[in-house]
Amino acid sequence: MKASPQADVASLKAFIEREVASLRSDVRHGAAAGSTTVAAAAATAAEADAPPTPGGQCPCGQGDGAWHACVGAGEGHDPLGCVCATLPAIPVSAALLAPVRDDAGGITDFVIRAGNHVRSADWLVAPDQQVGRRFLEARPGAAATGLLPALADVLATGRSLDGLVVDYTEERHGRLKRVQLVHYAAACGDQVLTAWRPVRSQAELLTVDAQHLASMGWGRWDLLSGAVSWSEGLQRIFRRDPQLPWSLLELCDALVEADVVPFAEFIASVMAGEEPAWTRIRFLVLGEVRTVDLLGRPVTGTDGRPWALQIVARDLTPQMRSRRRLVEKQWETEQLRQQASAERHVASALREALLPTYSEGLAELGLVAAAAYLPAEPDAAVGGDWYKCRPLPDRRALIAIGDASGHGLDAVARMAQQRYAMAGLAHTGASAGDVTSWLNELVCSDPAAASTATVVVGHIGDDRVLRWTSAGHPAPLLLRGGHAFTLPVEHRGPLLGVLPGHAYETAEFPLMADDVLLLYTDGVVERRGQDIMQGITALTDQLTACGDRTPQQIVDRLTEEYGRSAHDDDACLLAVRVD
Repeated sequence: MKASPQADVASLKAFIEREVASLRSDVRHGAAAGSTTVAAAAATAAEADAPPTPGGQCPCGQGDGAWHACVGAGEGHDPLGCVCATLPAIPVSAALLAPVRDDAGGITDFVIRAGNHVRSADWLVAPDQQVGRRFLEARPGAAATGLLPALADVLATGRSLDGLVVDYTEERHGRLKRVQLVHYAAACGDQVLTAWRPVRSQAELLTVDAQHLASMGWGRWDLLSGAVSWSEGLQRIFRRDPQLPWSLLELCDALVEADVVPFAEFIASVMAGEEPAWTRIRFLVLGEVRTVDLLGRPVTGTDGRPWALQIVARDLTPQMRSRRRLVEKQWETEQLRQQASAERHVASALREALLPTYSEGLAELGLVAAAAYLPAEPDAAVGGDWYKCRPLPDRRALIAIGDASGHGLDAVARMAQQRYAMAGLAHTGASAGDVTSWLNELVCSDPAAASTATVVVGHIGDDRVLRWTSAGHPAPLLLRGGHAFTLPVEHRGPLLGVLPGHAYETAEFPLMADDVLLLYTDGVVERRGQDIMQGITALTDQLTACGDRTPQQIVDRLTEEYGRSAHDDDACLLAVRVD
Protein backbone atom coordinates (compact mmCIF):
# COMPACT_ATOMS: atom_id res chain seq x y z
CA MET A 1 0.00 0.00 0.00
CA LYS A 2 1.27 3.44 -0.88
CA ALA A 3 0.41 6.80 0.65
CA SER A 4 -1.86 9.06 -1.36
CA PRO A 5 -0.10 11.82 -3.31
CA GLN A 6 -2.50 14.23 -1.57
CA ALA A 7 -1.29 13.13 1.87
CA ASP A 8 -0.82 15.66 4.66
CA VAL A 9 1.27 15.05 7.78
CA ALA A 10 -1.65 13.61 9.76
CA SER A 11 -2.63 11.12 7.07
CA LEU A 12 1.01 10.19 6.46
CA LYS A 13 1.51 9.41 10.16
CA ALA A 14 -1.73 7.44 10.19
CA PHE A 15 -0.51 5.41 7.20
CA ILE A 16 2.79 4.58 8.94
CA GLU A 17 1.01 3.59 12.15
CA ARG A 18 -1.39 1.28 10.25
CA GLU A 19 1.47 -0.41 8.39
CA VAL A 20 3.50 -0.94 11.56
CA ALA A 21 0.45 -2.23 13.49
CA SER A 22 -0.39 -4.64 10.67
CA LEU A 23 3.20 -5.92 10.54
CA ARG A 24 3.37 -6.49 14.30
CA SER A 25 -0.01 -8.22 14.34
CA ASP A 26 1.00 -10.61 11.55
CA VAL A 27 4.36 -11.37 13.20
CA ARG A 28 2.73 -12.04 16.58
CA HIS A 29 0.15 -14.34 14.99
CA GLY A 30 2.84 -16.29 13.15
CA ALA A 31 5.07 -16.51 16.22
CA ALA A 32 2.22 -17.78 18.41
CA ALA A 33 1.30 -20.51 15.91
CA GLY A 34 4.93 -21.55 15.54
CA SER A 35 5.60 -21.65 19.31
CA THR A 36 2.60 -23.94 19.91
CA THR A 37 3.91 -26.46 17.37
CA VAL A 38 7.45 -26.31 18.72
CA ALA A 39 6.28 -26.71 22.34
CA ALA A 40 4.27 -29.79 21.49
CA ALA A 41 7.16 -31.39 19.65
CA ALA A 42 9.56 -30.59 22.47
CA ALA A 43 7.26 -32.13 25.10
CA THR A 44 6.98 -35.35 23.11
CA ALA A 45 10.76 -35.55 22.68
CA ALA A 46 11.32 -34.86 26.38
CA GLU A 47 9.02 -37.66 27.47
CA ALA A 48 10.77 -40.16 25.21
CA ASP A 49 14.41 -39.18 25.60
CA ALA A 50 14.80 -37.19 28.86
CA PRO A 51 17.96 -38.18 30.80
CA PRO A 52 17.79 -38.83 34.48
CA THR A 53 17.61 -35.68 36.59
CA PRO A 54 20.41 -35.26 39.12
CA GLY A 55 19.30 -34.38 42.58
CA GLY A 56 19.00 -30.67 43.46
CA GLN A 57 19.87 -27.59 41.46
CA CYS A 58 22.93 -27.46 39.19
CA PRO A 59 26.02 -26.21 41.08
CA CYS A 60 26.42 -23.43 38.49
CA GLY A 61 23.31 -21.83 39.92
CA GLN A 62 21.28 -22.06 36.75
CA GLY A 63 18.15 -24.08 36.08
CA ASP A 64 15.28 -24.96 38.39
CA GLY A 65 16.30 -28.50 39.28
CA ALA A 66 15.80 -29.97 35.82
CA TRP A 67 18.80 -31.23 33.91
CA HIS A 68 20.36 -28.74 31.50
CA ALA A 69 23.48 -28.65 29.31
CA CYS A 70 26.14 -27.52 31.71
CA VAL A 71 29.79 -28.50 31.26
CA GLY A 72 30.76 -30.97 34.00
CA ALA A 73 27.27 -31.07 35.57
CA GLY A 74 26.97 -33.52 38.40
CA GLU A 75 29.05 -34.41 41.41
CA GLY A 76 32.31 -32.48 41.70
CA HIS A 77 31.22 -30.03 39.00
CA ASP A 78 33.06 -26.61 38.93
CA PRO A 79 30.29 -23.97 39.31
CA LEU A 80 32.19 -21.61 36.93
CA GLY A 81 32.93 -24.22 34.31
CA CYS A 82 30.08 -23.24 32.04
CA VAL A 83 31.04 -19.54 32.37
CA CYS A 84 34.61 -20.23 31.29
CA ALA A 85 33.36 -22.34 28.39
CA THR A 86 31.34 -19.40 27.03
CA LEU A 87 34.22 -16.88 26.97
CA PRO A 88 35.36 -17.76 23.42
CA ALA A 89 31.89 -16.85 22.15
CA ILE A 90 32.12 -13.28 23.48
CA PRO A 91 33.06 -10.94 20.55
CA VAL A 92 35.11 -8.54 22.72
CA SER A 93 38.01 -9.08 25.08
CA ALA A 94 36.78 -10.97 28.19
CA ALA A 95 38.33 -12.59 31.26
CA LEU A 96 37.35 -14.23 34.52
CA LEU A 97 39.25 -12.67 37.44
CA ALA A 98 39.84 -14.12 40.90
CA PRO A 99 40.62 -11.56 43.65
CA VAL A 100 43.95 -11.40 45.50
CA ARG A 101 43.43 -10.18 49.04
CA ASP A 102 45.77 -8.89 51.72
CA ASP A 103 45.72 -9.90 55.39
CA ALA A 104 42.94 -7.43 56.10
CA GLY A 105 40.78 -8.90 53.31
CA GLY A 106 41.20 -5.97 50.94
CA ILE A 107 41.60 -6.65 47.25
CA THR A 108 45.07 -5.71 46.00
CA ASP A 109 44.98 -7.40 42.61
CA PHE A 110 43.27 -10.12 40.57
CA VAL A 111 44.49 -13.31 38.94
CA ILE A 112 43.39 -13.99 35.36
CA ARG A 113 41.72 -17.38 35.68
CA ALA A 114 40.32 -17.64 32.15
CA GLY A 115 40.11 -15.48 29.02
CA ASN A 116 39.21 -15.45 25.35
CA HIS A 117 41.25 -14.82 22.23
CA VAL A 118 40.04 -11.29 21.35
CA ARG A 119 42.60 -8.48 21.46
CA SER A 120 41.28 -4.98 22.12
CA ALA A 121 44.28 -3.41 20.34
CA ASP A 122 46.86 -4.84 17.99
CA TRP A 123 49.64 -4.18 20.53
CA LEU A 124 47.83 -5.82 23.48
CA VAL A 125 48.10 -9.53 24.26
CA ALA A 126 44.87 -11.57 24.15
CA PRO A 127 43.47 -12.52 27.60
CA ASP A 128 43.75 -16.29 26.95
CA GLN A 129 47.53 -15.83 26.62
CA GLN A 130 47.76 -14.36 30.11
CA VAL A 131 45.86 -16.95 32.17
CA GLY A 132 47.46 -17.45 35.60
CA ARG A 133 49.12 -14.01 35.66
CA ARG A 134 48.32 -11.19 38.03
CA PHE A 135 46.04 -8.63 36.39
CA LEU A 136 48.32 -5.65 37.11
CA GLU A 137 51.28 -7.64 35.82
CA ALA A 138 49.49 -8.46 32.58
CA ARG A 139 47.90 -4.99 32.33
CA PRO A 140 50.32 -2.60 34.09
CA GLY A 141 48.60 0.46 32.65
CA ALA A 142 45.44 -0.36 34.64
CA ALA A 143 47.05 0.78 37.90
CA ALA A 144 46.65 4.47 36.96
CA THR A 145 43.13 4.24 35.54
CA GLY A 146 40.97 3.53 38.58
CA LEU A 147 39.89 0.24 37.04
CA LEU A 148 41.11 -1.95 39.93
CA PRO A 149 38.98 -0.20 42.59
CA ALA A 150 36.00 -0.33 40.24
CA LEU A 151 36.36 -4.12 39.82
CA ALA A 152 36.78 -4.55 43.60
CA ASP A 153 33.60 -2.53 44.12
CA VAL A 154 31.71 -4.98 41.89
CA LEU A 155 32.52 -7.81 44.33
CA ALA A 156 31.86 -5.67 47.39
CA THR A 157 28.45 -4.34 46.32
CA GLY A 158 27.25 -6.89 43.78
CA ARG A 159 26.47 -4.04 41.37
CA SER A 160 27.68 -4.45 37.81
CA LEU A 161 30.12 -2.09 36.12
CA ASP A 162 28.44 -0.64 33.04
CA GLY A 163 30.69 1.23 30.62
CA LEU A 164 33.69 2.64 32.52
CA VAL A 165 35.87 4.46 29.98
CA VAL A 166 39.61 4.52 30.71
CA ASP A 167 42.67 5.75 28.84
CA TYR A 168 44.86 2.66 28.93
CA THR A 169 48.55 3.49 28.44
CA GLU A 170 51.63 1.23 28.36
CA GLU A 171 55.24 1.72 27.40
CA ARG A 172 56.29 -0.83 24.77
CA HIS A 173 59.84 -0.99 23.44
CA GLY A 174 60.58 2.54 24.58
CA ARG A 175 57.40 4.00 23.09
CA LEU A 176 54.16 4.96 24.76
CA LYS A 177 51.04 3.24 23.48
CA ARG A 178 47.50 4.30 24.34
CA VAL A 179 43.99 3.06 23.59
CA GLN A 180 40.70 4.24 25.02
CA LEU A 181 38.78 1.26 26.42
CA VAL A 182 35.28 0.87 27.82
CA HIS A 183 34.94 -1.78 30.55
CA TYR A 184 31.99 -3.86 31.74
CA ALA A 185 32.00 -6.28 34.72
CA ALA A 186 29.68 -8.38 36.91
CA ALA A 187 30.15 -10.57 39.98
CA CYS A 188 30.25 -14.31 39.33
CA GLY A 189 30.22 -15.93 42.73
CA ASP A 190 33.39 -14.71 44.47
CA GLN A 191 35.02 -13.85 41.15
CA VAL A 192 34.52 -11.14 38.50
CA LEU A 193 33.59 -11.61 34.85
CA THR A 194 34.82 -8.57 32.92
CA ALA A 195 34.82 -7.55 29.25
CA TRP A 196 36.29 -4.55 27.45
CA ARG A 197 36.52 -3.10 23.98
CA PRO A 198 37.87 0.02 22.27
CA VAL A 199 35.55 3.00 22.55
CA ARG A 200 35.78 3.11 18.77
CA SER A 201 37.56 0.87 16.36
CA GLN A 202 39.71 2.35 13.60
CA ALA A 203 36.99 1.50 11.10
CA GLU A 204 34.40 3.34 13.22
CA LEU A 205 36.63 6.40 13.46
CA LEU A 206 37.16 6.42 9.69
CA THR A 207 33.43 6.01 9.18
CA VAL A 208 32.71 9.01 11.40
CA ASP A 209 35.30 11.07 9.50
CA ALA A 210 33.85 9.97 6.17
CA GLN A 211 30.35 10.98 7.28
CA HIS A 212 31.61 14.40 8.30
CA LEU A 213 33.57 14.88 5.08
CA ALA A 214 30.67 13.84 2.83
CA SER A 215 27.95 15.45 5.01
CA MET A 216 26.27 12.02 5.23
CA GLY A 217 24.66 9.83 7.84
CA TRP A 218 22.38 6.83 8.14
CA GLY A 219 19.72 5.44 10.39
CA ARG A 220 17.77 2.24 11.03
CA TRP A 221 14.15 2.09 12.10
CA ASP A 222 13.03 -1.29 13.54
CA LEU A 223 9.30 -1.49 12.81
CA LEU A 224 8.75 -4.42 15.20
CA SER A 225 10.45 -3.16 18.36
CA GLY A 226 10.29 0.55 17.57
CA ALA A 227 14.05 0.85 18.19
CA VAL A 228 15.82 3.63 16.27
CA SER A 229 19.57 3.95 15.78
CA TRP A 230 21.33 6.86 14.09
CA SER A 231 24.91 7.31 13.01
CA GLU A 232 26.81 10.36 14.21
CA GLY A 233 26.48 11.87 10.74
CA LEU A 234 22.68 11.71 10.88
CA GLN A 235 22.68 13.19 14.37
CA ARG A 236 24.77 16.07 13.04
CA ILE A 237 22.47 16.67 10.07
CA PHE A 238 19.32 16.87 12.22
CA ARG A 239 21.01 18.47 15.26
CA ARG A 240 19.77 15.70 17.52
CA ASP A 241 20.93 14.38 20.88
CA PRO A 242 22.55 10.94 20.40
CA GLN A 243 20.12 9.45 22.92
CA LEU A 244 17.03 10.93 21.24
CA PRO A 245 16.90 9.97 17.55
CA TRP A 246 13.67 10.75 15.75
CA SER A 247 11.12 8.07 15.01
CA LEU A 248 9.46 8.00 11.60
CA LEU A 249 6.50 9.89 13.04
CA GLU A 250 8.79 12.59 14.44
CA LEU A 251 10.46 12.89 11.04
CA CYS A 252 7.01 13.55 9.57
CA ASP A 253 6.48 16.40 12.04
CA ALA A 254 9.68 18.10 10.83
CA LEU A 255 8.73 18.06 7.13
CA VAL A 256 8.38 21.26 5.15
CA GLU A 257 4.73 21.29 4.11
CA ALA A 258 5.46 21.28 0.38
CA ASP A 259 7.53 18.08 0.74
CA VAL A 260 4.97 15.95 2.60
CA VAL A 261 3.76 14.24 -0.58
CA PRO A 262 7.22 13.22 -1.94
CA PHE A 263 8.23 11.98 1.53
CA ALA A 264 4.99 9.98 1.76
CA GLU A 265 5.71 8.38 -1.61
CA PHE A 266 9.28 7.64 -0.51
CA ILE A 267 8.21 5.92 2.74
CA ALA A 268 5.45 4.00 0.97
CA SER A 269 7.93 2.75 -1.65
CA VAL A 270 10.40 1.53 0.98
CA MET A 271 7.67 -0.14 3.03
CA ALA A 272 6.39 -1.83 -0.10
CA GLY A 273 9.80 -3.46 -0.53
CA GLU A 274 10.98 -1.35 -3.45
CA GLU A 275 14.70 -0.72 -3.36
CA PRO A 276 16.41 1.53 -3.52
CA ALA A 277 14.02 4.49 -3.24
CA TRP A 278 15.43 8.01 -3.57
CA THR A 279 14.08 11.50 -2.97
CA ARG A 280 15.13 15.02 -1.97
CA ILE A 281 13.30 16.36 1.07
CA ARG A 282 13.37 19.55 3.13
CA PHE A 283 13.06 19.44 6.91
CA LEU A 284 12.61 22.26 9.40
CA VAL A 285 15.33 21.77 12.02
CA LEU A 286 15.69 24.31 14.84
CA GLY A 287 14.15 27.02 12.69
CA GLU A 288 16.36 26.31 9.67
CA VAL A 289 15.28 24.58 6.47
CA ARG A 290 17.66 21.72 5.72
CA THR A 291 17.67 20.02 2.31
CA VAL A 292 18.52 16.31 2.45
CA ASP A 293 18.87 13.59 -0.17
CA LEU A 294 17.40 10.30 1.14
CA LEU A 295 18.14 6.79 -0.10
CA GLY A 296 15.95 4.14 1.52
CA ARG A 297 16.22 0.36 1.57
CA PRO A 298 13.98 -2.15 3.38
CA VAL A 299 15.25 -4.95 5.65
CA THR A 300 13.08 -7.90 4.68
CA GLY A 301 12.33 -11.22 6.35
CA THR A 302 12.34 -14.61 4.70
CA ASP A 303 8.75 -13.94 3.72
CA GLY A 304 9.87 -10.90 1.73
CA ARG A 305 8.08 -8.45 4.01
CA PRO A 306 10.07 -5.44 5.33
CA TRP A 307 10.44 -5.36 9.11
CA ALA A 308 12.96 -2.48 9.32
CA LEU A 309 13.95 0.53 7.23
CA GLN A 310 17.49 1.71 6.55
CA ILE A 311 17.88 5.25 5.24
CA VAL A 312 21.06 6.98 4.11
CA ALA A 313 20.94 10.79 4.13
CA ARG A 314 23.20 13.37 2.51
CA ASP A 315 22.95 16.95 3.72
CA LEU A 316 22.72 19.40 0.82
CA THR A 317 21.93 22.42 2.99
CA PRO A 318 25.32 24.18 2.53
CA GLN A 319 25.16 23.69 -1.25
CA MET A 320 21.56 24.89 -1.42
CA ARG A 321 22.43 27.88 0.76
CA SER A 322 25.35 28.71 -1.55
CA ARG A 323 23.10 28.23 -4.58
CA ARG A 324 20.53 30.62 -3.14
CA ARG A 325 23.23 33.18 -2.44
CA LEU A 326 24.54 32.74 -5.99
CA VAL A 327 21.06 33.25 -7.45
CA GLU A 328 20.59 36.33 -5.27
CA LYS A 329 23.97 37.70 -6.36
CA GLN A 330 23.15 36.97 -9.99
CA TRP A 331 19.83 38.77 -9.58
CA GLU A 332 21.55 41.73 -7.91
CA THR A 333 24.18 41.77 -10.65
CA GLU A 334 21.52 41.69 -13.34
CA GLN A 335 19.65 44.53 -11.63
CA LEU A 336 22.86 46.56 -11.45
CA ARG A 337 23.64 45.72 -15.07
CA GLN A 338 20.19 46.86 -16.18
CA GLN A 339 20.48 49.97 -14.05
CA ALA A 340 23.91 50.75 -15.48
CA SER A 341 22.67 50.07 -18.99
CA ALA A 342 19.72 52.40 -18.50
CA GLU A 343 22.01 55.03 -16.99
CA ARG A 344 24.40 54.74 -19.93
CA HIS A 345 21.51 55.03 -22.36
CA VAL A 346 20.15 58.13 -20.66
CA ALA A 347 23.58 59.68 -20.25
CA SER A 348 24.54 58.89 -23.82
CA ALA A 349 21.33 60.41 -25.16
CA LEU A 350 21.87 63.46 -22.96
CA ARG A 351 25.48 63.77 -24.09
CA GLU A 352 24.49 63.55 -27.76
CA ALA A 353 21.92 66.28 -27.14
CA LEU A 354 24.45 68.44 -25.31
CA LEU A 355 27.49 67.90 -27.51
CA PRO A 356 26.82 68.71 -31.19
CA THR A 357 29.76 68.02 -33.45
CA TYR A 358 30.40 71.70 -34.19
CA SER A 359 28.55 74.82 -35.36
CA GLU A 360 28.24 75.47 -39.07
CA GLY A 361 28.05 79.22 -38.29
CA LEU A 362 31.81 79.20 -37.71
CA ALA A 363 32.43 79.11 -41.46
CA GLU A 364 31.23 82.73 -41.71
CA LEU A 365 34.04 83.65 -39.30
CA GLY A 366 36.63 81.82 -41.40
CA LEU A 367 36.92 78.81 -39.08
CA VAL A 368 36.47 75.07 -39.64
CA ALA A 369 35.90 72.80 -36.64
CA ALA A 370 35.50 69.11 -35.83
CA ALA A 371 34.97 67.36 -32.51
CA ALA A 372 34.60 63.92 -30.99
CA TYR A 373 33.66 62.32 -27.68
CA LEU A 374 35.86 59.31 -26.87
CA PRO A 375 34.54 56.79 -24.27
CA ALA A 376 37.19 54.74 -22.45
CA GLU A 377 35.21 51.58 -23.27
CA PRO A 378 32.33 51.01 -25.71
CA ASP A 379 29.87 50.45 -22.84
CA ALA A 380 31.58 52.68 -20.26
CA ALA A 381 29.55 55.09 -18.15
CA VAL A 382 29.51 58.63 -19.59
CA GLY A 383 31.82 61.10 -17.87
CA GLY A 384 31.84 64.85 -17.46
CA ASP A 385 33.90 65.76 -20.57
CA TRP A 386 32.40 68.49 -22.78
CA TYR A 387 33.21 71.03 -25.49
CA LYS A 388 31.62 74.14 -27.01
CA CYS A 389 32.33 75.78 -30.35
CA ARG A 390 30.01 78.45 -31.74
CA PRO A 391 29.86 82.05 -33.04
CA LEU A 392 28.86 84.85 -30.63
CA PRO A 393 26.74 87.88 -31.52
CA ASP A 394 29.83 90.15 -31.41
CA ARG A 395 31.46 88.10 -34.22
CA ARG A 396 33.84 86.32 -31.90
CA ALA A 397 34.07 82.58 -32.02
CA LEU A 398 33.74 80.81 -28.67
CA ILE A 399 35.87 77.69 -28.31
CA ALA A 400 35.89 75.85 -25.00
CA ILE A 401 36.51 72.43 -23.56
CA GLY A 402 36.16 71.11 -20.00
CA ASP A 403 35.96 68.12 -17.68
CA ALA A 404 33.59 67.91 -14.70
CA SER A 405 34.74 65.39 -12.09
CA GLY A 406 33.00 62.03 -11.76
CA HIS A 407 31.12 59.60 -13.97
CA GLY A 408 27.56 58.76 -14.80
CA LEU A 409 24.47 60.93 -14.60
CA ASP A 410 25.81 63.12 -11.78
CA ALA A 411 28.84 64.04 -13.87
CA VAL A 412 26.68 64.60 -16.94
CA ALA A 413 24.41 66.89 -14.90
CA ARG A 414 27.38 68.97 -13.70
CA MET A 415 28.81 68.99 -17.21
CA ALA A 416 25.52 70.34 -18.59
CA GLN A 417 25.34 72.95 -15.83
CA GLN A 418 28.88 74.20 -16.48
CA ARG A 419 28.56 74.09 -20.27
CA TYR A 420 25.33 76.07 -20.38
CA ALA A 421 26.54 78.48 -17.71
CA MET A 422 29.72 79.12 -19.66
CA ALA A 423 27.74 79.65 -22.91
CA GLY A 424 25.41 82.09 -21.20
CA LEU A 425 28.24 84.05 -19.59
CA ALA A 426 30.05 84.20 -22.96
CA HIS A 427 27.07 86.09 -24.46
CA THR A 428 27.73 89.00 -22.10
CA GLY A 429 30.77 89.98 -24.16
CA ALA A 430 33.08 89.35 -21.19
CA SER A 431 36.65 88.19 -21.59
CA ALA A 432 37.67 84.55 -21.29
CA GLY A 433 39.23 85.28 -17.86
CA ASP A 434 36.04 86.89 -16.51
CA VAL A 435 33.85 84.08 -17.87
CA THR A 436 36.11 81.53 -16.17
CA SER A 437 36.13 83.48 -12.89
CA TRP A 438 32.32 83.57 -12.82
CA LEU A 439 32.17 79.89 -13.72
CA ASN A 440 34.54 79.16 -10.81
CA GLU A 441 32.12 80.85 -8.38
CA LEU A 442 29.31 78.67 -9.73
CA VAL A 443 31.31 75.45 -9.19
CA CYS A 444 32.44 76.57 -5.72
CA SER A 445 28.82 77.03 -4.70
CA ASP A 446 27.86 73.53 -5.89
CA PRO A 447 26.52 71.61 -2.85
CA ALA A 448 28.03 68.35 -4.19
CA ALA A 449 30.99 67.35 -2.00
CA ALA A 450 34.43 67.70 -3.57
CA SER A 451 32.98 69.01 -6.85
CA THR A 452 35.76 70.26 -9.12
CA ALA A 453 36.27 70.81 -12.83
CA THR A 454 38.83 71.94 -15.38
CA VAL A 455 38.20 74.16 -18.40
CA VAL A 456 39.82 76.08 -21.26
CA VAL A 457 37.80 79.04 -22.54
CA GLY A 458 38.93 81.03 -25.61
CA HIS A 459 37.74 83.55 -28.18
CA ILE A 460 38.93 84.07 -31.74
CA GLY A 461 38.05 87.46 -33.17
CA ASP A 462 38.28 89.05 -36.59
CA ASP A 463 41.89 89.94 -35.82
CA ARG A 464 42.77 86.21 -35.68
CA VAL A 465 44.04 86.43 -32.12
CA LEU A 466 43.26 83.69 -29.63
CA ARG A 467 42.40 85.17 -26.24
CA TRP A 468 42.17 82.34 -23.75
CA THR A 469 42.41 81.20 -20.16
CA SER A 470 42.85 77.85 -18.40
CA ALA A 471 41.55 76.55 -15.09
CA GLY A 472 43.73 73.53 -14.33
CA HIS A 473 43.25 72.17 -17.85
CA PRO A 474 45.92 70.94 -20.32
CA ALA A 475 46.96 73.72 -22.69
CA PRO A 476 45.82 73.55 -26.34
CA LEU A 477 48.21 72.30 -29.02
CA LEU A 478 48.87 74.32 -32.18
CA LEU A 479 49.78 72.73 -35.53
CA ARG A 480 51.62 75.30 -37.67
CA GLY A 481 53.69 74.63 -40.73
CA GLY A 482 53.83 70.89 -40.17
CA HIS A 483 55.01 71.22 -36.55
CA ALA A 484 52.91 70.91 -33.40
CA PHE A 485 53.64 72.51 -30.03
CA THR A 486 51.94 73.45 -26.74
CA LEU A 487 50.72 77.00 -26.18
CA PRO A 488 52.38 78.85 -23.30
CA VAL A 489 50.64 78.23 -19.95
CA GLU A 490 52.20 80.75 -17.54
CA HIS A 491 48.78 82.27 -16.86
CA ARG A 492 47.02 78.98 -16.05
CA GLY A 493 44.91 79.10 -12.87
CA PRO A 494 43.69 76.46 -10.40
CA LEU A 495 40.88 73.98 -10.96
CA LEU A 496 37.34 75.29 -10.81
CA GLY A 497 35.80 74.84 -7.38
CA VAL A 498 39.08 75.05 -5.43
CA LEU A 499 39.62 78.78 -4.73
CA PRO A 500 36.49 80.95 -4.44
CA GLY A 501 37.10 84.52 -5.63
CA HIS A 502 40.12 83.67 -7.76
CA ALA A 503 40.57 85.97 -10.77
CA TYR A 504 41.65 84.06 -13.88
CA GLU A 505 43.94 85.81 -16.39
CA THR A 506 43.41 86.03 -20.13
CA ALA A 507 46.38 85.38 -22.42
CA GLU A 508 46.70 86.28 -26.11
CA PHE A 509 48.23 84.27 -28.92
CA PRO A 510 48.15 85.42 -32.56
CA LEU A 511 47.02 82.89 -35.14
CA MET A 512 47.91 82.46 -38.78
CA ALA A 513 46.12 81.03 -41.78
CA ASP A 514 46.05 77.23 -41.83
CA ASP A 515 46.84 77.05 -38.11
CA VAL A 516 45.03 74.21 -36.38
CA LEU A 517 44.20 74.46 -32.68
CA LEU A 518 43.65 71.19 -30.84
CA LEU A 519 41.82 71.29 -27.53
CA TYR A 520 41.54 68.03 -25.57
CA THR A 521 40.69 66.68 -22.11
CA ASP A 522 43.17 64.80 -19.94
CA GLY A 523 41.66 61.41 -20.80
CA VAL A 524 43.47 61.61 -24.16
CA VAL A 525 46.93 61.82 -22.59
CA GLU A 526 46.63 60.01 -19.24
CA ARG A 527 47.87 56.41 -18.94
CA ARG A 528 48.04 54.35 -15.77
CA GLY A 529 51.59 54.27 -14.43
CA GLN A 530 52.80 56.92 -16.94
CA ASP A 531 53.66 60.58 -16.44
CA ILE A 532 51.11 62.84 -18.13
CA MET A 533 53.91 64.75 -19.91
CA GLN A 534 54.75 61.58 -21.81
CA GLY A 535 51.15 61.45 -23.01
CA ILE A 536 51.21 65.11 -24.06
CA THR A 537 54.45 64.55 -25.96
CA ALA A 538 52.94 61.51 -27.73
CA LEU A 539 49.83 63.52 -28.69
CA THR A 540 52.01 66.36 -29.98
CA ASP A 541 53.91 63.90 -32.20
CA GLN A 542 50.66 62.43 -33.49
CA LEU A 543 49.34 65.90 -34.33
CA THR A 544 52.58 66.72 -36.15
CA ALA A 545 52.17 63.55 -38.19
CA CYS A 546 48.75 64.74 -39.34
CA GLY A 547 50.37 67.34 -41.61
CA ASP A 548 47.86 69.30 -43.70
CA ARG A 549 44.82 67.18 -42.94
CA THR A 550 41.43 68.79 -42.35
CA PRO A 551 40.12 69.14 -38.78
CA GLN A 552 37.78 66.19 -39.33
CA GLN A 553 40.58 64.04 -40.66
CA ILE A 554 42.76 65.04 -37.71
CA VAL A 555 40.05 64.12 -35.22
CA ASP A 556 39.47 60.80 -36.98
CA ARG A 557 43.20 60.00 -36.94
CA LEU A 558 43.58 60.86 -33.25
CA THR A 559 40.43 58.90 -32.41
CA GLU A 560 41.93 55.86 -34.13
CA GLU A 561 45.16 56.25 -32.13
CA TYR A 562 43.15 56.65 -28.92
CA GLY A 563 41.34 53.37 -29.54
CA ARG A 564 44.57 51.37 -29.89
CA SER A 565 45.40 51.49 -26.17
CA ALA A 566 43.52 51.05 -22.88
CA HIS A 567 42.22 54.14 -21.11
CA ASP A 568 40.74 54.70 -17.66
CA ASP A 569 38.87 57.89 -18.53
CA ASP A 570 36.68 59.28 -21.26
CA ALA A 571 37.95 62.16 -23.40
CA CYS A 572 37.00 64.91 -25.83
CA LEU A 573 38.79 66.34 -28.88
CA LEU A 574 38.11 69.70 -30.54
CA ALA A 575 40.09 70.76 -33.62
CA VAL A 576 39.69 74.29 -35.12
CA ARG A 577 41.45 75.47 -38.30
CA VAL A 578 41.91 79.09 -39.27
CA ASP A 579 41.24 79.56 -43.02
